Amino acid sequence: MALLNEHFLKLKGSYLFSDIAKKVKAYQVTHPGEPIIRLGIGDVTRPLPQASIEAMHRAVDEMASSATFHGYGPEQGYDFLIETIIKHDFAPRGIQLSPLRSIHQRRGEERHGQYRRTLALG
Repeated sequence: MALLNEHFLKLKGSYLFSDIAKKVKAYQVTHPGEPIIRLGIGDVTRPLPQASIEAMHRAVDEMASSATFHGYGPEQGYDFLIETIIKHDFAPRGIQLSPLRSIHQRRGEERHGQYRRTLALG
């Protein structure tokens, strides 16, 4: 006799992507002609930008050698990336953020001289 896994009964009746598609369609109806950048599901109608492809190749090459392998990054992100995002995304919009060092260090971050930083309003 086949048994029903009762956990299936706890699943939602809809699928995330279909919910997003419904919301996009509703927006299009109420805002005809407005361009939509699809970030929820992704836009697979365009190829990856060359800069992204090159960065991914460099990242794969780093992970392929024991000399440059670094495993998972810090939970809150790499310092250089946080600083770059603050400088180029937030600062030009007049949003002042500053990376703050955390008291806690993770074992992997300590090994690579990385410290966990959190963003705080400056």
